[in-house]
Amino acid sequence: MKTICFAGGCFWGVEEFFSRIPGVVATKVGYANGRTENPTYQEVCRKDTGHAEACLLEYNPGQVALPELLDKFWSVVDPTLVDRQGPDKGNQYRTGIYYLDEADLAVINESRDKEQRRYEKPIVTEIEPLRKFWDAEEYHQEYLKKNPGGYCHINLD
Repeated sequence: MKTICFAGGCFWGVEEFFSRIPGVVATKVGYANGRTENPTYQEVCRKDTGHAEACLLEYNPGQVALPELLDKFWSVVDPTLVDRQGPDKGNQYRTGIYYLDEADLAVINESRDKEQRRYEKPIVTEIEPLRKFWDAEEYHQEYLKKNPGGYCHINLD
């Protein structure tokens, strides 16, 4: 199994989107790469923690390869927007790809460079090692499975 972390706006939709992909075996939403320890949702929403709402994915590379996951990620974000996706605005809604395996960096950069050809504006998606990940509160985990019809900026149909 391998792990990657994606930030693409509100983490509810990102988690639900990736949970539907065969080969993704586990998802967890939380707060990535911020400056504070063990942040709460309320703290992250105040925009002073530096954390991104993110989804940690565990996947089976024998069933779904990283380039395919990256293509899926690019399909549901606008990587040229700073601190915003859909109607959600704030630093916690920035886009990011946070890797755990240094060997993934070349694949991620190649995917970003390929995606950049689709845009005139530069891609601003962060690409960094995952330095910290704090689990979000339990009510955020699998939120859209627990609350069908709940808010989502990603078209899940």
